[in-house]
Amino acid sequence: MLDLAIRDARILDGTGSPARQGDIGILDGRITEVGPIDGRAHREIDAAGRLVTPGWVDVHTHYDGQATWDSLLTPSCWHGVTTVVMGNCGVGFAPVRPGTHDYLIKLMEGVEDIPGTALAEGIDWCWESFPEYLDALEKKPRALDVCAQMPHGALRFYVMGERGADHEVAPSPDEIAQMRDLVRDAVAAGALGFTTSRTRNHRSSDGRYTPSLTAGADELLGIAAGLADVGQGVFEVVTDHLQREAEWDLLRRMVETSGGRPLSVSLAQHDAAPEGWREQLQQLERSNAAGLPLRGQVATRAIGILLGLEATLNPFSSHPSYARIAALPLAERVERMRDPELRRAILAEQGAPGLQMIAGQFDRLFLLGDPPDYEPEPGQSLQAEADRRGMAANEVAYDHLLADGGRTLLYRPFLNYADFDLEAIRSMLSHPHTVPGLGDAGAHCGMICDGSFPTYLISHWGKDRTRGDRLPLEQLVRSQTHDTARLVGLGDRGTLEPGMRADLNVIDFEALGVGRPEIVRDLPAGGKRLLQRATGYDVTVQCGEVTFEHGESTGALPGRLVRGATRPA
Repeated sequence: MLDLAIRDARILDGTGSPARQGDIGILDGRITEVGPIDGRAHREIDAAGRLVTPGWVDVHTHYDGQATWDSLLTPSCWHGVTTVVMGNCGVGFAPVRPGTHDYLIKLMEGVEDIPGTALAEGIDWCWESFPEYLDALEKKPRALDVCAQMPHGALRFYVMGERGADHEVAPSPDEIAQMRDLVRDAVAAGALGFTTSRTRNHRSSDGRYTPSLTAGADELLGIAAGLADVGQGVFEVVTDHLQREAEWDLLRRMVETSGGRPLSVSLAQHDAAPEGWREQLQQLERSNAAGLPLRGQVATRAIGILLGLEATLNPFSSHPSYARIAALPLAERVERMRDPELRRAILAEQGAPGLQMIAGQFDRLFLLGDPPDYEPEPGQSLQAEADRRGMAANEVAYDHLLADGGRTLLYRPFLNYADFDLEAIRSMLSHPHTVPGLGDAGAHCGMICDGSFPTYLISHWGKDRTRGDRLPLEQLVRSQTHDTARLVGLGDRGTLEPGMRADLNVIDFEALGVGRPEIVRDLPAGGKRLLQRATGYDVTVQCGEVTFEHGESTGALPGRLVRGATRPA
């Protein structure tokens, strides 16, 4: 008898094939049959009128700390995700020498906007080496599978100490050799690969650039040799320099030195160079034509920040009169801001130039709405509303922030929205050498809420988009399952085929969507974060066990740490 049978489903199996009607049989955590199934099971799920897909594989998360204290890994568990990959962007918590924990906390806090107080209280630091970190992760029961990568920032600081973060000296040959050995040992112990950051956008909370920013070719190629030593592993890279041929040459040399290990790099459309992503796709094409497996990770919507009175920032955060009341409880702050005299004072003041560049461009600032609208038209901007109403745009923003008890969120897309639509994203998602990623689940707690990317990919691009063409549903499902899994070397999941892990979703497709983000204070030490729920997931199955029904945990915790590349049974 089967453990679980899903009956009469509309199956999108993750291979890219069109949907077909049928049943799915599961035994001992594996799919045994797909098609008409005879016999019974201990539990049967009637999936008539429902879409059944593999569980989503999210390759770009930052649960490195949260995974040590949270068995559910919210919010990913609410969005049909059954496998998460963390350690991205060169930040993480191993290896770490005793007494240096504070620096890694500051680095994660600055780069990924995770409250340092929550990390300091939540992490028990029962490890030093990366293999010991994996051992600690393995002991935690959880609702979904986790995979870890070796982060360059922690590695460099471990080997070089403060010299590794001051950007004044390069590592010695002996230090590069030590990094190579540590990466080799981490991957041999089960790390999926190695990640690095080469962007000035990444700084620790004390203002220092991420340690890996100035790493040279000798260092990166030495580390790449560590992957060659063990014969497995992948690279993940974020860099400011994709407009430079020399940067692409370096990425290709890393792949060559590693023995052909896959590399993914973050791609996005920038307002300053709105057509630059096209050249980057061409670079991917040239690399793959030469036999070098480079992929682009792309977001499923614009990358933007959320502004509000409860969020980290709002358009008036740096105005002196607002700063004097910023620490007040929300209800009291809203009441004070309704005072006409304080209103006039705040509106008359100028904010810090850096914040004004983000939050003061009212022609690019929108009400997020409920349900949230992530592809708003120019006529929906606060500036356009102000023009229609004959008001100043900052007054319109001020009034919106006070609505709903001060819980209104404003949306400022700053990547992938140069043309006020998502056409560039559609082209990037459709490219054969890209995968969806960059949702940063677990990070950017007070400004960005993109852990919902997998749900948004399927719902917006598969059915809800009204401002342009959609994408074929079978392509979307494959990209978030098979393609993401294969990118990081996971061959035992991502499709609904006999022998594969029984990770899957039963979805009410017409109801599938993302909810309005909200601020909660559920992190250790009362830390706050933005969370976003989903609708439409009837059932999520992890390794053959039902873990979530209609968005609520069943209490089952069959997830595990995945150590290294995997293959079907």
